[in-house]
Amino acid sequence: MSAASLLAVLKDEGLHVVQVGNWRTHNRAGHGDWGPVHGVMIHHTVTSGTDATVRICYDGYASLPGPLCHGVIAKNGWVHLVGCGRANHAGRGDRDVLNAVIAERPLPADNETNADGNVHFYGFECENRGDGRDPWPAVQLEAVEAVSAAICRFHRWSERSVIGHREWQPGKVDPLGFTMASMRARIAERLAPLRTYRVRAGDTLSSIAAQLLGSLARWPEIARLNGLKGADVIRVGQVLKIPKR
Repeated sequence: MSAASLLAVLKDEGLHVVQVGNWRTHNRAGHGDWGPVHGVMIHHTVTSGTDATVRICYDGYASLPGPLCHGVIAKNGWVHLVGCGRANHAGRGDRDVLNAVIAERPLPADNETNADGNVHFYGFECENRGDGRDPWPAVQLEAVEAVSAAICRFHRWSERSVIGHREWQPGKVDPLGFTMASMRARIAERLAPLRTYRVRAGDTLSSIAAQLLGSLARWPEIARLNGLKGADVIRVGQVLKIPKR
């Protein structure tokens, strides 16, 4: 997808997005193909501190130039976009895994490095020391779920198109601290068809949020999901899409 599309789908998913430098044109063009894309790959950074992490992922290293991913998912759940196009994040991995992602079937064990993942996967680095002890805040895990679901929804993929680096390349352990099976289950739930609600006399977005989502404060989610500009623009008989509780 284009840079504009990537930004739009992430914002439409309710994510807080930070645009870093010239991310829209920051890529490894001329150093290999980009696309066709087939999935989303999740990593951890083995770093701490959001500013330093984002800078490393944008700039890379002398031996591995940036961008090192398309976006960095920080501890606070914010998504920092650092590249669009080919990025140095996946490296070489198992073609059998790639074929399973394309077919959206269970993954085989990764035991070869005979395919270039930088061609075929969006990559998101998650701020985490990667030692198995650094915690994963709930807002960060929710952002991993939301980023993945947003891209899957755009491409009409299922949750099986989301994998961890450790499922792609032999010897990798990231992301360490949660299972990809549990994350794919969350993504599948997020991608499941949404409920609908027909507006009745006296309804407001906040009253609907309180009734169906358990919190008055969640009315902006309903507004955003339905393309509404404010809290007072609904009408009797209107059918609204309702997010997950």
